[in-house]
Amino acid sequence: MTAPALIAKPKRAPFSSGFNRLWSAAIASNLADGIGRTAVPLIATTLTRDPALIAGLTAVTFLPWLIFGIPAGMLLDRVDRRIAMAVANTLRFAVAGLLSVLIATDQLTIWWLYACVLLFGMGETVFDNATTTVVPSLVTRDQLDRANGRMQSAEIVVQNFIATPIAGFLFAVAIGLPIWLTGSGFLIAGLLALAIPAAAARGYSAGAVEDGGEAERPRPAFRAVVSFLLHQRFLRNMIVLTSLTASALAFAQGSVVLLLLQTFSVPAAAIGVVTAAVGAGALVGALLASRFVERFGRGVVMFTAVLVGGVGLLGVGLTSNVLIAIGAYAFGAFGVAVWNVPWGALRQSIVPSDMLGRAMGIIRTIGWGLTPIATVLGGFVARIDLRLPFVIGGGLVVVLALVAARLLLSAGAQVPTESNETEGVAS
Repeated sequence: MTAPALIAKPKRAPFSSGFNRLWSAAIASNLADGIGRTAVPLIATTLTRDPALIAGLTAVTFLPWLIFGIPAGMLLDRVDRRIAMAVANTLRFAVAGLLSVLIATDQLTIWWLYACVLLFGMGETVFDNATTTVVPSLVTRDQLDRANGRMQSAEIVVQNFIATPIAGFLFAVAIGLPIWLTGSGFLIAGLLALAIPAAAARGYSAGAVEDGGEAERPRPAFRAVVSFLLHQRFLRNMIVLTSLTASALAFAQGSVVLLLLQTFSVPAAAIGVVTAAVGAGALVGALLASRFVERFGRGVVMFTAVLVGGVGLLGVGLTSNVLIAIGAYAFGAFGVAVWNVPWGALRQSIVPSDMLGRAMGIIRTIGWGLTPIATVLGGFVARIDLRLPFVIGGGLVVVLALVAARLLLSAGAQVPTESNETEGVAS
Protein backbone atom coordinates (compact mmCIF):
# COMPACT_ATOMS: atom_id res chain seq x y z
CA MET A 1 0.00 0.00 0.00
CA THR A 2 1.50 3.30 -1.10
CA ALA A 3 1.26 6.55 0.79
CA PRO A 4 -1.09 9.12 -0.76
CA ALA A 5 0.69 11.58 -2.99
CA LEU A 6 1.00 15.10 -1.78
CA ILE A 7 -1.15 17.52 -3.72
CA ALA A 8 1.12 20.10 -5.27
CA LYS A 9 0.04 23.73 -5.44
CA PRO A 10 -0.69 24.92 -8.97
CA LYS A 11 2.28 26.65 -10.50
CA ARG A 12 1.84 30.39 -10.95
CA ALA A 13 1.94 31.53 -14.56
CA PRO A 14 4.79 33.94 -15.35
CA PHE A 15 4.04 37.57 -16.14
CA SER A 16 4.09 38.75 -19.74
CA SER A 17 7.12 40.57 -21.14
CA GLY A 18 4.91 43.64 -21.49
CA PHE A 19 4.28 43.73 -17.75
CA ASN A 20 8.01 43.34 -17.09
CA ARG A 21 8.71 46.39 -19.26
CA LEU A 22 6.13 48.41 -17.32
CA TRP A 23 7.72 47.18 -14.10
CA SER A 24 11.15 48.40 -15.26
CA ALA A 25 9.79 51.86 -16.06
CA ALA A 26 8.08 51.98 -12.67
CA ILE A 27 11.34 51.06 -10.90
CA ALA A 28 13.20 53.96 -12.53
CA SER A 29 10.38 56.39 -11.70
CA ASN A 30 10.19 55.11 -8.11
CA LEU A 31 13.92 55.67 -7.72
CA ALA A 32 13.45 59.30 -8.72
CA ASP A 33 10.35 59.67 -6.53
CA GLY A 34 12.08 58.18 -3.51
CA ILE A 35 15.06 60.48 -3.75
CA GLY A 36 12.88 63.53 -4.34
CA ARG A 37 10.40 62.79 -1.56
CA THR A 38 13.21 62.49 0.96
CA ALA A 39 15.27 65.41 -0.29
CA VAL A 40 12.47 67.98 -0.65
CA PRO A 41 11.37 67.97 3.03
CA LEU A 42 15.01 68.08 4.10
CA ILE A 43 15.59 71.05 1.80
CA ALA A 44 12.48 72.67 3.30
CA THR A 45 13.96 72.38 6.81
CA THR A 46 16.85 74.60 5.65
CA LEU A 47 14.30 77.26 4.70
CA THR A 48 11.86 77.03 7.65
CA ARG A 49 11.24 75.10 10.86
CA ASP A 50 7.52 75.91 10.99
CA PRO A 51 5.60 72.59 11.23
CA ALA A 52 2.62 74.11 9.39
CA LEU A 53 4.76 75.16 6.42
CA ILE A 54 6.49 71.76 6.32
CA ALA A 55 3.12 70.00 6.43
CA GLY A 56 1.85 72.40 3.77
CA LEU A 57 4.60 71.16 1.49
CA THR A 58 3.31 67.61 1.93
CA ALA A 59 -0.23 68.86 1.25
CA VAL A 60 0.89 70.39 -2.04
CA THR A 61 2.11 66.96 -3.21
CA PHE A 62 -1.51 65.75 -3.09
CA LEU A 63 -3.09 68.93 -4.47
CA PRO A 64 -2.50 67.98 -8.15
CA TRP A 65 -4.67 64.88 -7.63
CA LEU A 66 -7.52 67.15 -6.53
CA ILE A 67 -7.07 69.58 -9.42
CA PHE A 68 -5.71 67.43 -12.24
CA GLY A 69 -6.68 63.86 -11.31
CA ILE A 70 -9.86 63.71 -13.40
CA PRO A 71 -8.42 65.53 -16.45
CA ALA A 72 -5.41 63.17 -16.31
CA GLY A 73 -7.77 60.18 -16.32
CA MET A 74 -9.70 61.59 -19.28
CA LEU A 75 -6.44 62.13 -21.12
CA LEU A 76 -5.29 58.56 -20.50
CA ASP A 77 -8.51 57.12 -21.94
CA ARG A 78 -7.91 59.07 -25.17
CA VAL A 79 -4.19 58.93 -25.96
CA ASP A 80 -1.37 56.43 -26.17
CA ARG A 81 -0.52 55.94 -22.52
CA ARG A 82 3.15 55.27 -23.29
CA ILE A 83 3.51 58.75 -24.79
CA ALA A 84 1.63 60.29 -21.87
CA MET A 85 3.99 58.63 -19.39
CA ALA A 86 7.05 59.80 -21.33
CA VAL A 87 5.81 63.41 -21.57
CA ALA A 88 4.82 63.50 -17.89
CA ASN A 89 8.26 62.40 -16.72
CA THR A 90 9.98 64.76 -19.14
CA LEU A 91 8.07 67.54 -17.41
CA ARG A 92 9.28 66.31 -14.02
CA PHE A 93 12.85 66.17 -15.38
CA ALA A 94 12.55 69.83 -16.41
CA VAL A 95 11.22 70.82 -12.98
CA ALA A 96 14.13 69.04 -11.29
CA GLY A 97 16.46 71.05 -13.50
CA LEU A 98 14.78 74.31 -12.47
CA LEU A 99 14.99 73.38 -8.79
CA SER A 100 18.68 72.54 -9.14
CA VAL A 101 19.37 75.95 -10.70
CA LEU A 102 17.49 77.74 -7.92
CA ILE A 103 19.55 75.88 -5.32
CA ALA A 104 22.84 76.51 -7.12
CA THR A 105 22.13 80.26 -7.43
CA ASP A 106 20.88 80.56 -3.84
CA GLN A 107 17.50 81.82 -5.11
CA LEU A 108 15.38 79.06 -3.58
CA THR A 109 12.57 80.07 -1.20
CA ILE A 110 9.90 77.95 0.45
CA TRP A 111 7.41 79.31 -2.09
CA TRP A 112 9.56 78.28 -5.05
CA LEU A 113 9.81 74.86 -3.44
CA TYR A 114 6.01 74.73 -3.17
CA ALA A 115 5.71 75.58 -6.88
CA CYS A 116 8.18 72.89 -7.93
CA VAL A 117 6.47 70.26 -5.80
CA LEU A 118 3.14 71.20 -7.40
CA LEU A 119 4.61 70.70 -10.88
CA PHE A 120 6.18 67.38 -9.83
CA GLY A 121 2.72 66.30 -8.70
CA MET A 122 1.09 67.21 -12.00
CA GLY A 123 3.43 64.86 -13.80
CA GLU A 124 2.80 62.20 -11.16
CA THR A 125 -0.97 62.24 -11.76
CA VAL A 126 -0.37 61.18 -15.35
CA PHE A 127 2.50 58.71 -14.85
CA ASP A 128 1.09 56.89 -11.83
CA ASN A 129 -2.47 56.81 -13.19
CA ALA A 130 -1.18 55.40 -16.47
CA THR A 131 0.79 52.71 -14.63
CA THR A 132 -2.37 51.57 -12.82
CA THR A 133 -4.59 51.58 -15.91
CA VAL A 134 -2.10 49.65 -18.04
CA VAL A 135 -1.62 46.75 -15.59
CA PRO A 136 -4.96 44.95 -16.34
CA SER A 137 -4.06 44.82 -20.03
CA LEU A 138 -0.73 43.14 -19.33
CA VAL A 139 -1.78 40.40 -16.89
CA THR A 140 -4.65 37.95 -16.57
CA ARG A 141 -7.41 38.57 -14.04
CA ASP A 142 -6.11 35.96 -11.60
CA GLN A 143 -2.70 37.66 -11.65
CA LEU A 144 -3.99 41.09 -10.58
CA ASP A 145 -3.28 40.74 -6.85
CA ARG A 146 0.18 39.32 -7.55
CA ALA A 147 0.94 41.99 -10.17
CA ASN A 148 -0.09 44.80 -7.83
CA GLY A 149 1.96 43.20 -5.07
CA ARG A 150 5.00 43.07 -7.32
CA MET A 151 4.57 46.70 -8.39
CA GLN A 152 4.20 47.84 -4.80
CA SER A 153 7.11 45.70 -3.60
CA ALA A 154 9.35 47.29 -6.22
CA GLU A 155 8.17 50.74 -5.17
CA ILE A 156 8.90 50.03 -1.51
CA VAL A 157 12.30 48.44 -2.12
CA VAL A 158 13.50 51.16 -4.48
CA GLN A 159 12.13 54.12 -2.53
CA ASN A 160 12.86 52.98 1.02
CA PHE A 161 15.95 50.78 0.73
CA ILE A 162 17.77 52.39 -2.17
CA ALA A 163 16.52 55.89 -2.97
CA THR A 164 15.75 57.21 0.51
CA PRO A 165 19.09 56.33 2.16
CA ILE A 166 20.94 57.64 -0.89
CA ALA A 167 19.01 60.92 -0.69
CA GLY A 168 19.83 61.39 2.97
CA PHE A 169 23.54 60.86 2.47
CA LEU A 170 23.67 62.99 -0.70
CA PHE A 171 21.82 65.79 1.08
CA ALA A 172 24.47 65.71 3.81
CA VAL A 173 27.15 66.13 1.12
CA ALA A 174 25.46 68.83 -0.99
CA ILE A 175 21.89 70.07 -0.96
CA GLY A 176 21.50 69.94 -4.75
CA LEU A 177 22.87 66.45 -5.43
CA PRO A 178 19.64 64.51 -4.72
CA ILE A 179 17.68 66.75 -7.08
CA TRP A 180 20.06 66.09 -9.98
CA LEU A 181 19.64 62.36 -9.47
CA THR A 182 15.87 62.75 -9.20
CA GLY A 183 15.69 64.45 -12.59
CA SER A 184 17.85 61.77 -14.21
CA GLY A 185 15.59 59.02 -12.86
CA PHE A 186 12.47 60.69 -14.24
CA LEU A 187 14.03 61.01 -17.69
CA ILE A 188 15.10 57.35 -17.80
CA ALA A 189 11.63 56.21 -16.66
CA GLY A 190 9.98 58.24 -19.39
CA LEU A 191 12.15 56.62 -22.04
CA LEU A 192 11.52 53.13 -20.67
CA ALA A 193 7.75 53.73 -20.79
CA LEU A 194 7.96 53.86 -24.59
CA ALA A 195 8.87 50.14 -24.60
CA ILE A 196 5.47 49.12 -23.20
CA PRO A 197 3.38 47.24 -25.82
CA ALA A 198 1.25 49.64 -27.85
CA ALA A 199 -1.80 47.36 -27.66
CA ALA A 200 -1.89 47.74 -23.86
CA ALA A 201 -1.21 51.47 -23.83
CA ARG A 202 -3.99 52.74 -26.09
CA GLY A 203 -6.73 54.93 -24.70
CA TYR A 204 -9.50 52.49 -25.64
CA SER A 205 -10.25 48.94 -24.57
CA ALA A 206 -8.80 46.42 -26.98
CA GLY A 207 -10.51 43.08 -27.39
CA ALA A 208 -8.59 39.84 -27.27
CA VAL A 209 -5.33 40.34 -29.13
CA GLU A 210 -4.87 37.63 -31.71
CA ASP A 211 -2.32 37.61 -34.50
CA GLY A 212 -1.59 41.29 -33.91
CA GLY A 213 -5.18 42.38 -34.59
CA GLU A 214 -7.32 44.47 -32.27
CA ALA A 215 -11.06 45.02 -32.03
CA GLU A 216 -11.72 48.62 -30.99
CA ARG A 217 -14.91 49.35 -29.09
CA PRO A 218 -16.56 52.77 -28.67
CA ARG A 219 -15.36 54.57 -25.56
CA PRO A 220 -18.07 55.25 -22.93
CA ALA A 221 -18.94 58.91 -22.33
CA PHE A 222 -17.68 60.60 -19.17
CA ARG A 223 -21.20 60.70 -17.72
CA ALA A 224 -21.36 56.91 -18.13
CA VAL A 225 -18.19 56.59 -16.02
CA VAL A 226 -19.67 58.81 -13.30
CA SER A 227 -22.95 56.87 -13.43
CA PHE A 228 -21.09 53.57 -13.09
CA LEU A 229 -19.24 54.73 -9.99
CA LEU A 230 -22.40 56.17 -8.43
CA HIS A 231 -24.45 53.03 -8.97
CA GLN A 232 -21.74 50.53 -8.01
CA ARG A 233 -22.63 50.56 -4.32
CA PHE A 234 -19.60 48.74 -2.96
CA LEU A 235 -17.14 50.85 -4.96
CA ARG A 236 -18.94 54.07 -4.03
CA ASN A 237 -18.79 53.30 -0.30
CA MET A 238 -15.16 52.18 -0.55
CA ILE A 239 -14.20 55.47 -2.21
CA VAL A 240 -15.68 57.38 0.73
CA LEU A 241 -13.91 55.13 3.24
CA THR A 242 -10.61 55.47 1.37
CA SER A 243 -10.92 59.26 1.34
CA LEU A 244 -11.44 59.41 5.10
CA THR A 245 -8.66 56.91 5.81
CA ALA A 246 -6.18 58.68 3.52
CA SER A 247 -6.98 61.98 5.21
CA ALA A 248 -6.35 60.49 8.66
CA LEU A 249 -3.02 59.04 7.50
CA ALA A 250 -2.00 62.37 5.96
CA PHE A 251 -3.05 64.24 9.10
CA ALA A 252 -0.65 62.09 11.10
CA GLN A 253 2.36 62.11 8.80
CA GLY A 254 2.57 65.65 7.43
CA SER A 255 5.29 66.72 9.89
CA VAL A 256 7.05 63.38 10.31
CA VAL A 257 10.43 64.76 9.25
CA LEU A 258 10.32 67.27 12.12
CA LEU A 259 9.17 64.54 14.49
CA LEU A 260 12.26 62.52 13.64
CA LEU A 261 14.65 65.48 13.71
CA GLN A 262 13.40 67.27 16.83
CA THR A 263 11.45 64.85 19.05
CA PHE A 264 13.55 61.74 18.42
CA SER A 265 16.84 63.56 17.63
CA VAL A 266 17.55 61.60 14.45
CA PRO A 267 20.44 63.17 12.44
CA ALA A 268 19.45 64.48 9.00
CA ALA A 269 21.88 62.09 7.30
CA ALA A 270 20.15 59.15 9.01
CA ILE A 271 16.59 60.08 8.04
CA GLY A 272 16.84 57.80 5.02
CA VAL A 273 18.02 54.92 7.17
CA VAL A 274 15.06 55.34 9.52
CA THR A 275 12.70 55.51 6.57
CA ALA A 276 14.25 52.32 5.21
CA ALA A 277 13.57 50.59 8.51
CA VAL A 278 9.93 51.66 8.33
CA GLY A 279 9.88 50.54 4.70
CA ALA A 280 10.88 47.04 5.78
CA GLY A 281 7.42 46.64 7.29
CA ALA A 282 5.79 47.89 4.11
CA LEU A 283 7.91 45.55 1.98
CA VAL A 284 6.90 42.49 3.99
CA GLY A 285 3.27 43.55 3.66
CA ALA A 286 3.46 44.00 -0.09
CA LEU A 287 5.24 40.67 -0.58
CA LEU A 288 2.77 38.72 1.54
CA ALA A 289 -0.46 40.49 0.58
CA SER A 290 -1.40 38.28 -2.37
CA ARG A 291 -0.66 35.16 -0.29
CA PHE A 292 -2.89 36.50 2.47
CA VAL A 293 -5.68 37.10 -0.03
CA GLU A 294 -5.37 33.56 -1.40
CA ARG A 295 -5.54 32.05 2.08
CA PHE A 296 -7.96 34.28 4.00
CA GLY A 297 -9.90 36.13 1.29
CA ARG A 298 -9.93 39.80 0.33
CA GLY A 299 -12.49 40.89 2.91
CA VAL A 300 -10.68 39.62 5.99
CA VAL A 301 -7.33 40.86 4.69
CA MET A 302 -8.60 44.38 3.90
CA PHE A 303 -10.32 44.79 7.28
CA THR A 304 -7.28 43.56 9.21
CA ALA A 305 -4.91 45.71 7.14
CA VAL A 306 -6.77 48.95 7.90
CA LEU A 307 -6.88 48.09 11.59
CA VAL A 308 -3.15 47.33 11.69
CA GLY A 309 -2.35 50.58 9.86
CA GLY A 310 -4.22 52.62 12.46
CA VAL A 311 -2.73 50.79 15.45
CA GLY A 312 0.78 51.34 14.07
CA LEU A 313 0.34 55.11 13.72
CA LEU A 314 -1.27 55.31 17.14
CA GLY A 315 1.79 53.57 18.59
CA VAL A 316 4.13 56.19 17.11
CA GLY A 317 2.27 58.94 18.90
CA LEU A 318 2.11 57.20 22.25
CA THR A 319 5.82 56.43 22.74
CA SER A 320 8.86 58.53 23.57
CA ASN A 321 11.31 55.76 22.60
CA VAL A 322 12.72 56.12 19.09
CA LEU A 323 13.13 52.37 18.53
CA ILE A 324 9.56 51.61 19.61
CA ALA A 325 8.32 54.47 17.42
CA ILE A 326 10.15 53.10 14.38
CA GLY A 327 8.81 49.59 15.09
CA ALA A 328 5.24 50.90 15.44
CA TYR A 329 5.63 52.93 12.24
CA ALA A 330 6.86 49.83 10.41
CA PHE A 331 3.88 47.87 11.76
CA GLY A 332 1.50 50.51 10.43
CA ALA A 333 3.31 50.60 7.08
CA PHE A 334 2.88 46.82 6.89
CA GLY A 335 -0.88 47.25 7.21
CA VAL A 336 -1.08 50.01 4.61
CA ALA A 337 0.97 47.98 2.12
CA VAL A 338 -1.21 44.89 2.60
CA TRP A 339 -4.31 47.05 2.05
CA ASN A 340 -3.04 48.60 -1.18
CA VAL A 341 -2.65 45.28 -3.02
CA PRO A 342 -6.23 43.89 -2.83
CA TRP A 343 -7.76 47.37 -3.08
CA GLY A 344 -5.84 48.01 -6.29
CA ALA A 345 -6.84 44.65 -7.74
CA LEU A 346 -10.49 45.22 -6.83
CA ARG A 347 -10.64 48.53 -8.68
CA GLN A 348 -8.97 47.05 -11.74
CA SER A 349 -11.34 44.07 -11.83
CA ILE A 350 -14.60 45.91 -11.05
CA VAL A 351 -14.14 48.90 -13.37
CA PRO A 352 -14.45 48.15 -17.13
CA SER A 353 -11.12 48.64 -18.88
CA ASP A 354 -12.46 51.17 -21.40
CA MET A 355 -13.29 53.61 -18.61
CA LEU A 356 -10.50 52.71 -16.17
CA GLY A 357 -8.38 55.82 -16.79
CA ARG A 358 -11.21 58.25 -16.05
CA ALA A 359 -12.56 56.12 -13.22
CA MET A 360 -9.15 56.04 -11.54
CA GLY A 361 -8.88 59.80 -11.94
CA ILE A 362 -12.22 60.25 -10.20
CA ILE A 363 -11.44 57.69 -7.50
CA ARG A 364 -8.10 59.28 -6.66
CA THR A 365 -9.49 62.82 -6.80
CA ILE A 366 -12.18 61.91 -4.28
CA GLY A 367 -9.93 59.55 -2.33
CA TRP A 368 -7.25 62.17 -1.86
CA GLY A 369 -9.50 65.22 -2.05
CA LEU A 370 -9.41 65.95 1.67
CA THR A 371 -5.74 65.01 2.06
CA PRO A 372 -4.22 68.48 1.50
CA ILE A 373 -6.59 70.00 4.07
CA ALA A 374 -5.95 67.19 6.56
CA THR A 375 -2.18 67.52 6.12
CA VAL A 376 -2.23 71.26 6.83
CA LEU A 377 -4.50 70.76 9.86
CA GLY A 378 -2.09 68.11 11.13
CA GLY A 379 0.74 70.61 10.77
CA PHE A 380 -1.04 73.15 12.96
CA VAL A 381 -1.80 70.46 15.57
CA ALA A 382 1.90 69.50 15.44
CA ARG A 383 2.72 72.98 16.75
CA ILE A 384 1.26 71.78 20.05
CA ASP A 385 3.12 68.45 20.07
CA LEU A 386 4.74 66.72 17.10
CA ARG A 387 3.41 63.34 18.27
CA LEU A 388 -0.20 64.47 18.68
CA PRO A 389 -1.15 64.14 14.97
CA PHE A 390 -0.13 60.47 15.10
CA VAL A 391 -2.38 59.88 18.12
CA ILE A 392 -5.37 61.56 16.45
CA GLY A 393 -4.77 60.17 12.95
CA GLY A 394 -4.06 56.62 14.11
CA GLY A 395 -7.08 56.65 16.40
CA LEU A 396 -9.33 57.79 13.55
CA VAL A 397 -8.11 54.98 11.29
CA VAL A 398 -8.89 52.39 13.99
CA VAL A 399 -12.39 53.82 14.44
CA LEU A 400 -13.00 53.85 10.66
CA ALA A 401 -11.93 50.21 10.38
CA LEU A 402 -14.38 49.16 13.10
CA VAL A 403 -17.26 51.24 11.73
CA ALA A 404 -16.72 49.96 8.16
CA ALA A 405 -16.03 46.34 9.17
CA ARG A 406 -19.10 44.99 7.35
CA LEU A 407 -18.23 46.85 4.15
CA LEU A 408 -14.61 45.68 4.22
CA LEU A 409 -15.50 42.06 4.94
CA SER A 410 -17.82 42.04 1.90
CA ALA A 411 -14.89 42.73 -0.45
CA GLY A 412 -14.44 39.01 -1.13
CA ALA A 413 -17.95 38.77 -2.58
CA GLN A 414 -17.33 41.35 -5.30
CA VAL A 415 -17.14 40.01 -8.86
CA PRO A 416 -15.28 41.51 -11.85
CA THR A 417 -17.05 43.10 -14.78
CA GLU A 418 -17.63 40.93 -17.81
CA SER A 419 -15.32 43.01 -20.00
CA ASN A 420 -12.43 42.57 -17.60
CA GLU A 421 -12.99 38.84 -17.34
CA THR A 422 -12.48 38.34 -21.06
CA GLU A 423 -9.88 40.89 -22.11
CA GLY A 424 -6.62 39.69 -23.61
CA VAL A 425 -3.07 40.12 -22.39
CA ALA A 426 -0.61 42.11 -24.45
CA SER A 427 2.95 40.86 -24.41
